[in-house]
Amino acid sequence: MVSLYQAHKKIYPRSVTGLFAKWRWVLVFLTQIFFYGMPWLQWGGRQAMLFDLEARRFYIFGLVLYPQDVIYLTGILIISALSLFLFTAVAGRQWCGYACPQTVYTEIYLWIERKIEGDRSARMRLDASPMSATKLWRKVAKQAAWIAVGLWTGFTFVGYFAPIRELGSHVLHWTLGPWETFWIFFYGFATYGNAGFMREQVCKYMCPYARFQSAMFDKDTLIVSYDTTRGEPRGARSKKADPKALGLGDCVDCTLCVQVCPTGIDIRKGLQYECISCAACIDVCDGVMEKVGYPKGLIRYTTENGLNNGWTQQQIWRRVFRPRVLLYCTVLGIIIAGFFVSLFLRTPFKVDIVRDRATLARIVEGGKIENVYRIQIMNASEKPQTYNLSVDGLSGLELTSEKSVTVDGAQSLWVPVQLRVPYDAAAPGSHTIHFKIASDGHDISEKSVFMVPR
Repeated sequence: MVSLYQAHKKIYPRSVTGLFAKWRWVLVFLTQIFFYGMPWLQWGGRQAMLFDLEARRFYIFGLVLYPQDVIYLTGILIISALSLFLFTAVAGRQWCGYACPQTVYTEIYLWIERKIEGDRSARMRLDASPMSATKLWRKVAKQAAWIAVGLWTGFTFVGYFAPIRELGSHVLHWTLGPWETFWIFFYGFATYGNAGFMREQVCKYMCPYARFQSAMFDKDTLIVSYDTTRGEPRGARSKKADPKALGLGDCVDCTLCVQVCPTGIDIRKGLQYECISCAACIDVCDGVMEKVGYPKGLIRYTTENGLNNGWTQQQIWRRVFRPRVLLYCTVLGIIIAGFFVSLFLRTPFKVDIVRDRATLARIVEGGKIENVYRIQIMNASEKPQTYNLSVDGLSGLELTSEKSVTVDGAQSLWVPVQLRVPYDAAAPGSHTIHFKIASDGHDISEKSVFMVPR
């Protein structure tokens, strides 16, 4: 019988120190300070960043966005996608190795595991040993810490969509609503499961990025590479031995590069789709080279062309900034500039006009024809604003309802509007008119129709 499934062998990543490990932890701290801290930051008496789905408003510091501003979300997604393409074309899976939430939370969960169960060898011995009081309390303590981090992460996530201070009060008083409860536990469980148990399985089997990354790589992309020419043939030797006399390369076959890899691959076999470019193997290999007195860089960031042709760093970097990368930079720069110019020139209010279909065109006192409309004015600023209404498009057209209206900051208001024309001012049928809404140096003109009955 042939199994279609590969047996999963648990990976015990070894802790590592070095330049790239420090950078990885810098990114862990920066991303998590932002994620956990931003919902608690106040701005103008409200939460600085709040995506209020119920009220259909997004608050980002002094910016208030409505569903009609979906173009900005589209811009952010395009910028993110192009940035990902650019970083990948230049230096491979940098996002995966340093800033991806899966990597960040796996690092946090591994740190907790090391603090409670010990480093790699201690964890392997603990898992292989029979159940005992020591093993039980360590396993229970680790799971409790993992669950606590997962639940706090879920709580913080929900705090971006519901005011987090109110949410915290509901948690303390056990008055959470069903949806808040569901999403806190759902996101907490996802964090707990992905970072605590699935780990590298997410990167290897679930994440689509690993599968299509080859379309963004070429022979001038910086990748984590093992220098086969310098390292082979590999083999153990004493520190005082001359490797050339033994017919050996610089690789001492310590396998530490495999032990520190979070996905469990052997970088000496060449580039593999499981590699997330975390550079842990570079840090540990440089440490070994330093101890045995060999030059560093047996495993390093380089390009396929640079490795095969023996190029210097200057030659490699000259090829890194190739036409493809420059094109990405140009397009990305134009889109980012357009995005911020659009935000800067954005009119601080939105208008929707709906002709009242429940009220047909009718003849009122004085023999005039009246149409009724409903205008929604959305104030995207933080202060109350007064809006002046006017209309044109037909001879004798007049606005008989309120000509100005005040809307509170970051609020919207539906305003009923009546328009009248003399009975013989226009032929029967549909006539195009224009509403003008003006406030504080800004104005919006919206088209509608005025119906004249036959």
